[in-house]
Amino acid sequence: MLVIENACLVIVDIQEKLLPVMADPEQVVRNSAVLIQIAKALNIPILWCQQVPKALGPTVGELSSLLDGAEPIDKSTFSCCGDEAFMKRIDALKAQTAIICGIESHVCVFQTAMDLIKHGLYVHVVADATSSRTNENKTIGINRMAKEGAVITSTEMLLFELLRDAKHPKFRELAKLIK
Repeated sequence: MLVIENACLVIVDIQEKLLPVMADPEQVVRNSAVLIQIAKALNIPILWCQQVPKALGPTVGELSSLLDGAEPIDKSTFSCCGDEAFMKRIDALKAQTAIICGIESHVCVFQTAMDLIKHGLYVHVVADATSSRTNENKTIGINRMAKEGAVITSTEMLLFELLRDAKHPKFRELAKLIK
């Protein structure tokens, strides 16, 4: 089970030129926005990556506006872990669990999840906040991550797992995000 105090949220490559060619792009943005709001409300650190933004554009405005005060990590490697700045931030956080959302499920999200598992973290992939250009590639990516040890979850499941109790002080505020 997730523990708020040792988790971080990793947002992978939800960028202007990449997002429109994904399957269900609106769902990815909507659920990623909810995850960002959950993380901020619960003081869960957020790491935010962009794949070669000169070519693929910046992170979509709906998300970057929620990430005020956070600096993106620009990368060229498919795995976020291939970037030294990302790994320095992960190590500095001393997080035990990474919650991952983003695109593409079978490339950058997959490789990041595998590398984080190899680095010793528990990985929760939020399936309804990830996508690929085809649903088939998304399914293949999600299935492979599950087989390799990642926990596959949904935005709503993640929220209630983090809160654990309707008496949590943030319950009413955060439950509104998924209704």
